[in-house]
Amino acid sequence: MLGNFFQDRSDHPLADPKELRRLLSGLPVDNAFRALDDIMGGLESCQGNELPGLLRFNIVRQLDEVAQPHLKRLSRDYLHSPRLSRSEEKRLRTIIHGFWVEVARQYEICLETAEQKDRHAEQLKPHLPLLTVRLIAALGAILKWQHFCYGPVEGVHWVRLGRPYLLAESLGFATKALPIYPGQGAVAYPAGEYLKVLLFQASSLDCLLPLEIELAERLITHLLPDFILSPESSPASVYWVDAAMPLPPVRLAQRPDSMTPTLRFFQPGAAESRLLALIHDIELGGEVPASLNLGGSYPARTVLPVMRHLAACWAPVPPQRQHVRHRVKHRVAVLPGLVNALVVLSSGFGGKPLGLPLESWIVENVSWGGFGATIQDVKGDWLKVGALLALQPEGAENWVVGVVRRYHRVSDLEAQIGIETLSRHIASVEVRARAASSYAIDAGTPGLWLQDDNPPGEVRFILPAHTFDVRENLEFDYNGRRVFLVPVAMVEEGSDYEVARYRATVAAPAKA
Repeated sequence: MLGNFFQDRSDHPLADPKELRRLLSGLPVDNAFRALDDIMGGLESCQGNELPGLLRFNIVRQLDEVAQPHLKRLSRDYLHSPRLSRSEEKRLRTIIHGFWVEVARQYEICLETAEQKDRHAEQLKPHLPLLTVRLIAALGAILKWQHFCYGPVEGVHWVRLGRPYLLAESLGFATKALPIYPGQGAVAYPAGEYLKVLLFQASSLDCLLPLEIELAERLITHLLPDFILSPESSPASVYWVDAAMPLPPVRLAQRPDSMTPTLRFFQPGAAESRLLALIHDIELGGEVPASLNLGGSYPARTVLPVMRHLAACWAPVPPQRQHVRHRVKHRVAVLPGLVNALVVLSSGFGGKPLGLPLESWIVENVSWGGFGATIQDVKGDWLKVGALLALQPEGAENWVVGVVRRYHRVSDLEAQIGIETLSRHIASVEVRARAASSYAIDAGTPGLWLQDDNPPGEVRFILPAHTFDVRENLEFDYNGRRVFLVPVAMVEEGSDYEVARYRATVAAPAKA
């Protein structure tokens, strides 16, 4: 069967069907790193133009297919392994991203051959639907793995994505569905894969964690049949893209400079209402439907924030800023993590960061709800969406607490950060489980009392991870008074902290 694929002679070792079978069958089943390394060796050996088009396509196609279970295993390790070091994360990300880069490059060489007018192009014609859908999917995977590390996306990437889509459309098979990989059961078509990548980019995923980005992509895939991609604009259109231009998709609030044949408009269609219905059902029932393929089982508290984020992005009216931003140029001292925040906010330390890992960032815009900053030299592995920060504006005495909400790398050494301010008035206190007796002694837990922007009768605390318990009342002493806390709800969880709400009552002052 494999012999039918090799109609042109070539000196390339993998042109021999026996050699290709030997490579494919010899891949280790229990070592995904080594298997992908061998597959990458096979792909890289195809560099150059000595391979005829059909021969190259079938070698790359089979290497791509046999890599899929290994990619799935390593992707799962990247997203779910607890406490991966920065070097381990980078190793996983590098090999997976590198695979998709090489596969896309090889498929693009095949596409260039198919666009010629010779017998090699004729041989590739029957395979163009699979070739274009695989190429678009590979370019989409590159984009996803760049998002996982919040990296920049070059403009040429959008031209590379548009090229196979436009070819599929011109030849009339843009909506022809076919199995994208054998044995997976899923079908895809060039226009759908292209639209999925556009939606992925348009959904502002730079404020999500890698696992949330993965869930967002799976939700997009689930709802993809309800979206509409069209060469014509309509009142319901929300986004547009020029498939031949080096520009990402944008909202129609920004109009195209000129109408070109390669302009495409897209809208959520029924996807937004279906997503809102899903959100409503999960909020009522408390569980994620089993019919929703998210690649695993996840609690509602993990999935709902991603759903709400997508619903806001797909709404006809984009999310509005709650607070007006003002442009500034100001330095701010930054300390990462809850431990450092507890130190500088404790009365005994006096707010001085001596000996702590202090960084200096440039604030470029501020509002009541937060600010945007530029980092010129990204250090350490702690900086990510959801990271807790203690911040002190230059020349000020007080420290504030914030959380990284957006993270975009402009280059390897420069990043743009969006920070939400949690509170400007903070007290460092020690909470403890509420004692049955006033004479009982219990080991306390340090926490930060956020003293502004709280609902009436409630307070918010930043506590070490795994402290909040809805069944456990707490108490603490403040200015000579005992404050009793009844748990209300967890607000947010980070890697080293959690934000929780409590109802608070203050005990009468002790009699002298």
